[in-house]
Order: sequence, then C-alpha cells, then structure tokens
Amino acid sequence: MNIRSLTRGDGVVIGAAVVLFIASFLDLSGYDCPTGVDCSRFSSPNAWDSLGLLMSVFLAGIIGAALVVVGRLTPGRKVVGFDLGQFGAAFTVFALWTAFWTTIDVSDAGAGLILGLLATIVLAAGAIAGPLVPALKAPIVGAPKPPQAVQPPYGGQPGQGYGYPGAQQQPYGAQPSQGYGYPGAQPGGQQGQPGQGDPGQGDPAQAQAAQAQQAAPQGGAAPAGDFTPFWFAVPVARPLYGEDGAPNPIAELAPGTWYLAVEQRGQGLIAQTQDGRRGVLQDTTGIQRG
Repeated sequence: MNIRSLTRGDGVVIGAAVVLFIASFLDLSGYDCPTGVDCSRFSSPNAWDSLGLLMSVFLAGIIGAALVVVGRLTPGRKVVGFDLGQFGAAFTVFALWTAFWTTIDVSDAGAGLILGLLATIVLAAGAIAGPLVPALKAPIVGAPKPPQAVQPPYGGQPGQGYGYPGAQQQPYGAQPSQGYGYPGAQPGGQQGQPGQGDPGQGDPAQAQAAQAQQAAPQGGAAPAGDFTPFWFAVPVARPLYGEDGAPNPIAELAPGTWYLAVEQRGQGLIAQTQDGRRGVLQDTTGIQRG
C-alpha cells in the first residue's frame, strides 16, 4: 500500500466517516420536558439502540468510506465485478438516502440524526466527486525531495552523470551525444572518411562492411545494456502493469512519489515501487526525472 496515493477527496471521505461515527453516539431525537417533572432520568436512544438505523446509515457509510480508501490504496481489486471504490461509493449513497428519509420522518430529530445526515452528504459527495474534480484529485501528501547525490571528497567536483539532480538532462527518449568513444563515432576524423592506413581502403567490400557496422548503432537507440536506472515521478496517477503482459494493473503510480526506473522496454519503463513490486509503465509522457 502506498499512502502517498491518497487524494484530497479521500481525506474528505475519511473525515466524514469519523464525524459519522461520532454522531452514532448522540441522541437520535429530542423531547420536551414538562414543567415540574424531573427529566434527568430520561435519555433519548442513540443509533446503537436501533440496529436497523445503525446498519443502514452509520455503519453503511463507514463501510463505504473504508472501501473507497482501500480501493485507492490497492487499485485493481474488485467485488462482484466492480472496483472497491465504486462499491464503496454505492454504500455511501445508500447511507445518504436512508438518513435523508429517516430525518424527514422523525418529528423532532436529535443531534445524532442531524449530524449523521450532514456527514453522509459530505461522505457521498467526496466519494463521487473525488475522482472527477481536479482539486480533489490532488495528493494529500506533497512530493518528497529527490534523492540526494553522494557528496564528493573535499575539493572534488560533483559527478554529473545520468540522473544527477543538478546535471543538464536530455529529454527522455533522445539519443545521447555522439562524441569520442560513442558507438558509431569516428575517432580522429570525420565520419565516413577513412584516414590513411585504413585497412578497408584497398578493398571496397571490406570498407562497405565496416561502414555498415559503424552506422548500425546510429539508426536506433542505445543498447539495452547501457541503460542506467534513474528516479522519476509521474504528473498524474498512472497504472503499472505486470511484466507478464496481464491486462489488469498491479499497482498505481501516484504523483508526488519518486519511483525507480530499472529497465527500458520498448517505449515504456520497468519501474519499481516502494514495496518492491516491479511492472511496466506504458505511458511515460511528461515524467519528471530526479
């Protein structure tokens, strides 16, 4: 479970569930004490004294909130063909429906019933609007700082290699510069012009074969063995699929969290989550590299 995947909408759902739990201990109805009568021994029942109201309003709303949060933490799990979040949202709407008509039916509603109705309104609104409203889709926990580079010895220059936070990075998918030593670069002269003493100068067939071998790496990306792991973050929540090609996601990468890219597979990346799970990130557009 990744606690950073919780959104503001999930926070609204959790807060409303806490208020709903507190409301279950308050009076369901009020009463007028006649003049001259000691009413200190009388007490109005709460939700725990009415099993039907307790299960259909208060516990139904709390169970729905729990399903919404668990569905956010563990994406991909389903109940009767529905996602846990959708199943939980249905519970919250049912709790709101029952609380609304129960409050109307009671002639003198108490604090527990009124507060329960308000809590179910906020609970259902947060469960339904959470995945839709951009303000509620933002993560609760802010983005952590990228991993710090190892400090060099005193007087040394900091290494600015692949993935170094302070180095100038190339856009994802671009070819590295073809300098001296890069496969396909011609040391000591211009490419395609053999210098003196070139073994292929006297044999045209050998010269063409050598040029084909040198041009092969330039036509594609760098070899897979040259991939260096790096940290990255996603701009929006994106699914992480299994390496076996299964259609259902095994996890969800949340914005505000740094993940480790360990391998490149086609246009996607093999990413590793905080709990050690690995999968394929198919959509790499707009990722932020650390």
